[in-house]
Amino acid sequence: MSASYVHLNVENKVGYIEFYNPPHNALPAAMLATLTELIETAGSDPSIAVIVLKSGGDRTFCAGASFDELMAISNPKEGTAFFEGFANVINALRNCPKITIGRVQGKAVGGGVGLAAATDYCIATTHSEIKLSELTIGIGPFVIEPAVTRKIGLSAMSQLSLEATQFFSPQWAQEKGLFMKLCPSIESLDSEVKQLAEQLCKYNPEALQKLKEIFWKDTDDWSELLSERAAISGRLVLSDVTKTQLKKYK
Repeated sequence: MSASYVHLNVENKVGYIEFYNPPHNALPAAMLATLTELIETAGSDPSIAVIVLKSGGDRTFCAGASFDELMAISNPKEGTAFFEGFANVINALRNCPKITIGRVQGKAVGGGVGLAAATDYCIATTHSEIKLSELTIGIGPFVIEPAVTRKIGLSAMSQLSLEATQFFSPQWAQEKGLFMKLCPSIESLDSEVKQLAEQLCKYNPEALQKLKEIFWKDTDDWSELLSERAAISGRLVLSDVTKTQLKKYK
């Protein structure tokens, strides 16, 4: 595969939303906007009972934000708008009336950890290490923090964000509550995801919707909160520290 894409495919009442952007599934603003749109579309489609969020390729699930776009940001307004892309995807997953399953086949970094945390149930492979590296480029995991902390707790979030150069094992992520199950291969991962998703499709959709409302209790302020967090990142990405660090990755 070489071309980027985001698409929705429906099989047996399961809506599979898949994104792909080589080489490491880092997400530019346009793809984040399409992800948000497809999550909202699937959420309102009566033919879809459950949604699976996945990425293409057999290595990295998502490397977070596109560094090319981060380097191109020239003012706080542009910076805020870019980081609101991740905020919008997280809020779309939160507001979606249907249960969402995260399918993580490989490493997740930065915003990729946030996407996994924003799903209702996440299954990964034993190759799915995670890292929050934002501090290493002069910003912080501000937008995704509420979603990640909600899943793994403040203590684990503190460790994950402050040890910004370290990859944490999938076993650590499972122990802290980010991953529900670990699979030894992508094939077994796909089997687990398919089995769970299709089983959920058999349940009363109203019961699932009410259960999801309970899962996301006390998050009604996230639209405003994540927008405020995006503004923090949008300002910090313009700092000399961040500009210098980003050039090293070019």
